[in-house]
Amino acid sequence: MLSYQHLYHAGNMADVHKHAVLAWVLDYLGRKDKPLSYVETHAGRGLYRLDAAQALKTGEAAAGIAVAEARGWFASDHPYARVLALVRARAGAAAYPGSPLLAATLLRPGDRMQLAELHPAERAGLEATLAALPAPHPRWRVAAEDGLAMARALVPPEPRRGLMLVDPSYEVKAEYAALPPFLAAVHRRWGVGVLMLWYPLLEGAPHAPMLAALEAALPQGLRHEVRFPPARPGHRMRGSGLYLVNPPWGLEAELARLSGLFATL
Repeated sequence: MLSYQHLYHAGNMADVHKHAVLAWVLDYLGRKDKPLSYVETHAGRGLYRLDAAQALKTGEAAAGIAVAEARGWFASDHPYARVLALVRARAGAAAYPGSPLLAATLLRPGDRMQLAELHPAERAGLEATLAALPAPHPRWRVAAEDGLAMARALVPPEPRRGLMLVDPSYEVKAEYAALPPFLAAVHRRWGVGVLMLWYPLLEGAPHAPMLAALEAALPQGLRHEVRFPPARPGHRMRGSGLYLVNPPWGLEAELARLSGLFATL
């Protein structure tokens, strides 16, 4: 969606949920001395400033990552906390990494990143962010094309081990219906890949038919949802969901830990 800019929402509680799990999975996959592919269909600009007017206007980071850190949700050795520390050391205390920068920080020089972003300004920001990465860093490519089309053409990627993150804005309602057949097709062609779909929990539950279709097409998937208070009066987002195919061993314990933390909000 070319009107969507994540800066208004960066560091919110949905980001905390999604990025904490993403960091855990990438860290786990990186423990084996074999190269990885990281594929992302809706990449954004990769680096956000939480003191920007857009972020301050919504207050979502103040109700998100600021709360999680104040409550000590992530120890310093948690991969999410490690990424936050490294990014802030390079870009300042108000910097927040989007998922492409989070992945680039955790991946290794032999790994490969394939990213898609249609929004010209967001894509330019992403390319600048990745070009400034200190060496050594993973190989990366940013495609100016529809992310689902890019992913369909790419799979199975090389290297074959790896993870695909799919997190559209859902501003186009047709995305809900398109995602279950897309993920099923990707899984058929890339049976070893970890697939991670993020979706918002909104008033009216527009995600419910999508989840029913996902559970019918990919019944082996792992569903994880957390709830949190609205970031501001009238905000429709009440939680965050993930649907994972081929989740790594041990992830369920981390998800249970996160569920307990979000339940305290």
